[in-house]
Amino acid sequence: MRPSPARLLNILVPVKRAVDYAVKIRVNPQQTGIDTNVKHSMNPFDEIAVEEAVRLRERHKDAVRSIRAVTIGPPKSVETLRTALALGADSAVHVQVPEGAPSPEPLAVAKTLKALIEKHNAEGNKDGPIDLVILGKQAIDDDMGVTGQHLAGLLGWSQATFASKLEVDVGKNEALVVREIDGGGEEVRCKLPLVVTTDLRLNEPRYASLPNIMKAKKKPVQTLSPSDLGVDYTPQLETLKVTEPPKRVGGGKVANVDELIAKLKEAGIEAA
Repeated sequence: MRPSPARLLNILVPVKRAVDYAVKIRVNPQQTGIDTNVKHSMNPFDEIAVEEAVRLRERHKDAVRSIRAVTIGPPKSVETLRTALALGADSAVHVQVPEGAPSPEPLAVAKTLKALIEKHNAEGNKDGPIDLVILGKQAIDDDMGVTGQHLAGLLGWSQATFASKLEVDVGKNEALVVREIDGGGEEVRCKLPLVVTTDLRLNEPRYASLPNIMKAKKKPVQTLSPSDLGVDYTPQLETLKVTEPPKRVGGGKVANVDELIAKLKEAGIEAA
């Protein structure tokens, strides 16, 4: 009797090009959204996802067969993919949308990832099926935080959100995940295939070295369109208006308690 072949992990890491975390956000003159003519970089939570995929390979060696990054966005988004490749991903997929097109909503993103996974698995890829998706718990531009949950629901896969620790047992075909919750940490054991969303405490991403940045330029990047995957990006939500929060009014000093009480009464604040 022949021994069963060893299971090999194929990891998909979705990443997003977002306004850099250090940029001061400003509303555009039309009040339809924010000014996007600023510095962009990879969404910080997605950097954590890429780092965790690379660390899994470092721990499990050859048991991790491939790490593939994917992004949805305009032509400039390929820069984000090159960053993921420089950090350790093997290949990438760019689902390209026109420059200036609105960002797809979380459900559309989840449908795109589902279609991409099913396409990869149906093609009988030599690397085997994708069985682990690691992505940021949210993007810092819209803070929706639901793409991972949507994807797991569409695929019917296990899910572990807000992960602060991830251990994969390839032999047992399962993962142990510690989740960030209000009361501390919750430990869950999940069967593969699995969708994991990353929290800040999961790891600290490394910096890409210059040699790896140069190597990333030669790694393959496949370009697809939404129509290639049968996905419609027509928005289901309409943004009516975007405005900045009102500026804070400066406070004042009072000389004594009586003056404070008088000021409160003037403001219409009285004891219950």
